Amino acid sequence: MAHPGWTHFSFDGIGTRWEISTPSRLSGELRRGLLATVEEYDAAWSRFRPDSLVAGAARTPGRIELPAEGAALGELYGTLYRLTEGAMTPLIGGSLERLGYDATYTLRPGGAPLPAPRWEDALDWQGTALTTTVPVVIDVGAAGKGQLADLLSAQLRDGGSAGHFIDASGDLLNPGPDPVVVALEHPYDPTRAIGTVQLEAGALCASAANRRAWGDGFHHVLDGTTGAPVRTVVSSWAMAGTAMVADALATALFFVDGPRLEQEFDCAWLTVYADGHAEYSADFEGALFS
Repeated sequence: MAHPGWTHFSFDGIGTRWEISTPSRLSGELRRGLLATVEEYDAAWSRFRPDSLVAGAARTPGRIELPAEGAALGELYGTLYRLTEGAMTPLIGGSLERLGYDATYTLRPGGAPLPAPRWEDALDWQGTALTTTVPVVIDVGAAGKGQLADLLSAQLRDGGSAGHFIDASGDLLNPGPDPVVVALEHPYDPTRAIGTVQLEAGALCASAANRRAWGDGFHHVLDGTTGAPVRTVVSSWAMAGTAMVADALATALFFVDGPRLEQEFDCAWLTVYADGHAEYSADFEGALFS
């Protein structure tokens, strides 16, 4: 995916596989620092571990002081909650657990889909201060992997490795300046591509209903207003200047049309619908195979 001859540093973190490619081998100190950043992020944001910072909100309502990155995360989620009219929400964790996507991966629904609590009733997120009024299961998975990629990229630059490429299980961050050609995975056949796109400096992230799917048509992209999986969209891609924004917009495309997102974000996008047709921005034009 990255440049020929580069070295690769691979590891598992926040439930996914990572590969960082660089022109020369990273020092042991920098590698350890990157892994420490991954562990710190997981310890703060994972809903799958009882000792995480946000896990406390599922037990007892009140105020939590978040890490510095929490401010940008809350602002982005607040914007997308508004644009999707409550369909995309960080309060979706309880709905995911209800359908079986829980800490033990039971993948067995515990009842009918359950709508997420309304943000305005349950949550106040101001900068790094998060206050809840009722117990809630917070899930920032729609943007968290992208944000962690941004944090690792900044750490690499600070460590003297300005040239790098990050692949977080298909969510890609290319700080530039050389473009990379990326294949777009077919939503129903991971061995095929529906097209290619050239990734300049920035990020390309995807969301798909066939990833993290289980049971009788369940998958991880739930509508917060109903608690049920989205059925109208099967896959989406978004390009933006940061991986956090691209990651979040890829999920938002399951709930809102791309042109609406373009009104508030500098982005490119592609959405494939369940009926087989695709819609895309000008940046993706010509990228799809006929």
